[in-house]
Amino acid sequence: MIIDVDKDLELKVIPAYWESVLLNLTSNALKYRSPERKARIRISNEREGNYQVLSVQDNGLGIDLTRYGDKIFGMYKTFHQNEDARGIGLFITKNQIEAMGGKIELQSEVGLGSQFKVYMPI
Repeated sequence: MIIDVDKDLELKVIPAYWESVLLNLTSNALKYRSPERKARIRISNEREGNYQVLSVQDNGLGIDLTRYGDKIFGMYKTFHQNEDARGIGLFITKNQIEAMGGKIELQSEVGLGSQFKVYMPI
């Protein structure tokens, strides 16, 4: 895991929500890693306009956004054949981020991995 986050970064968040968001995004990166290569997770941040953007990027299985793009953050939606999947994690994550005034986006390619970007207002 590579953590490339400014050490003086400060965000206005609800600590329990933020911990849940980070836990869900990183645990999903591990849960949906590719069996074909060593898992790589990179957490980084950057400023974009009035937002601090936290990125969680992996080299895992990826998600077919053409097929599932409008369902990614829906309740009880799953996109892989993992028997542990309940389809609630990304739904809760999105709701927690929005409750803190932020938003979340996903870029993903099947077989290459995913990048979740969490935008938190400054």
